[in-house]
Amino acid sequence: MTATATHVDTSETRDAHAIHGTHDRHEYAGLTGLMGLMTGDEKHGPAATSTLDVLWVLYDRVLRVGPGRMTDPGRDRFLLSKGHGPMAYYAVLAAKGFLPVDWLPGFGAYDSPLGHHPDRVLVPGAEIGSGSLGHGLPIAVGSALGLRAQGLDGPAVWVLIGDAELDEGSNHEAIAFAGPAGLERLHTVVVDNSSASHARPGGIAARFEAAGWSTAAVDGRDHDALYAAFTTPHPGRPHVVVARVEPKSD
Repeated sequence: MTATATHVDTSETRDAHAIHGTHDRHEYAGLTGLMGLMTGDEKHGPAATSTLDVLWVLYDRVLRVGPGRMTDPGRDRFLLSKGHGPMAYYAVLAAKGFLPVDWLPGFGAYDSPLGHHPDRVLVPGAEIGSGSLGHGLPIAVGSALGLRAQGLDGPAVWVLIGDAELDEGSNHEAIAFAGPAGLERLHTVVVDNSSASHARPGGIAARFEAAGWSTAAVDGRDHDALYAAFTTPHPGRPHVVVARVEPKSD
């Protein structure tokens, strides 16, 4: 399936460009080339490519964060829970100027900051260390609660998880808590590449909806559909977008 990569210059996208500023080094068409710089036998290619379009739309059109705002209390927080295939994440961070492109060929090397799982201490722009399935959504719930406790109503918290992470009980506890807690600034993207071991009766979105979440399900390769789903108003409720992509091939 070919990604729909049109870019409409709305006021929101102009604001995003003002935040990213001159740090933009590459556009969407260059991402596969950046990913191609990262090699190795343990790179989890399908896990990485499944997230590419979601990551691009978020960083290019939605997230209010940039290389100059990584410590700004008012920034949006993006948490990559699906951290076992971080190549697309590193490529997008490099494209947006968070980290140097010349770091990419060293991916996974002993002395490289770009490990097979992202390390928040080593990777500029990474909010959490990740890769162990089932941790990101509970951390995102805690982040949203913490921001609320500090009276910071502006920053949004976004977390990207894989459909297989819903095999982990910790995620279901987080889902069940966040809805009744009315965590309006919490946003979850589930990249669904049909790799979960246990089927979800009624689909993934139904699980979140039953707990009081706002839900949307879209083609995970269609940039305009993703953007529309990401920016759907959801007053008083957390929001989940299920991004369907092609089934995992290995």
